[in-house]
Amino acid sequence: MPAVTPGLVCAHHHLYSALARGMPAPPRTPTDFAEILELVWWRLDSALDLEMIRWSAMLGALEALESGTTAIVDHHESPNAIEGSLDAIATACAEVGIRVVPAYGVTDRHGHDAARRGLAENERFIRAGGRGLVGIHASFTCTDETLREAAELAADLGVGVHVHVCEGTIDADAPRRLAGLSRDDWLLAHCVNLPTDHPLRGTILHNPLSNLNNAVGYANPARFANPVALGTDGIGGNVLESFRLAYAMERSVDVTCGPDTAWAWLERGWEVVPEAREDEVTWSYDPMDPWHVAFTPGIRPLRVTVGGQTVLEDGKPTRVDAAEIRAKAREQAVRLHARL
Repeated sequence: MPAVTPGLVCAHHHLYSALARGMPAPPRTPTDFAEILELVWWRLDSALDLEMIRWSAMLGALEALESGTTAIVDHHESPNAIEGSLDAIATACAEVGIRVVPAYGVTDRHGHDAARRGLAENERFIRAGGRGLVGIHASFTCTDETLREAAELAADLGVGVHVHVCEGTIDADAPRRLAGLSRDDWLLAHCVNLPTDHPLRGTILHNPLSNLNNAVGYANPARFANPVALGTDGIGGNVLESFRLAYAMERSVDVTCGPDTAWAWLERGWEVVPEAREDEVTWSYDPMDPWHVAFTPGIRPLRVTVGGQTVLEDGKPTRVDAAEIRAKAREQAVRLHARL
């Protein structure tokens, strides 16, 4: 009999990154993480509109579903299309049939008025009944006032904050600036340069492939007392792939470790989005335990149910046309790339 598990959770995603594939080269080659942000990602997110956001979310949700991921915690930014952006993401994911917990990442990069509009988008979406978090881009792009306002809004709404922390050395001051604000329900993405003995509360979101790609270093999350969950940081929605790399990276610095720790990070996703425990994924491989999965490529879902509804059967989505989504996303990518 095939193995069945709950739906997997991608605890840190950027669904809009789905349209970045094949994008034009930046004006010059970035030489460090700060330049990667300035020359690639901040140019891209400024070019997004609601139609692009919709189809990038559709494609990202489809790819997640096709890899057995039924819940995504998304961190979004689109400074020229703030209002309604979280609705576009939530609607797209619901159409595909998976769960999403979005947040708009507020920042003062575009002025304090834009930061306030980002806060308002988070508040509007959550007060309207959306399942979301309050997003902060990162401490180094926010004033102390914005950080405080975001933390206060999250507390008032009864939700956590989703924020990048110490992804690069440029954000080294984050522990001091967030220390009095963070709570246990916060999600702290990356934490590569976060000191082991730090004052922050919350779950650390480990994104090994992205950290390697951006040359920011290895977070070595096993050193933290905080709980740890796995994300992809926008490079697809395959959490099994993140698990395998997380294990390999941990093994590279500790030859005595097995895959159980990284598997526990994968399972922590069910505490971040508990609803995913109700979902079921029937896999092409049995058994689905850490020692097998860590060394078995090509494992794929055969059937997926979300909230009791079948959304993938025989490896194909039941609610949407995968070919149409990919074609529409490609059209939007062409529009986006033209703006760059």
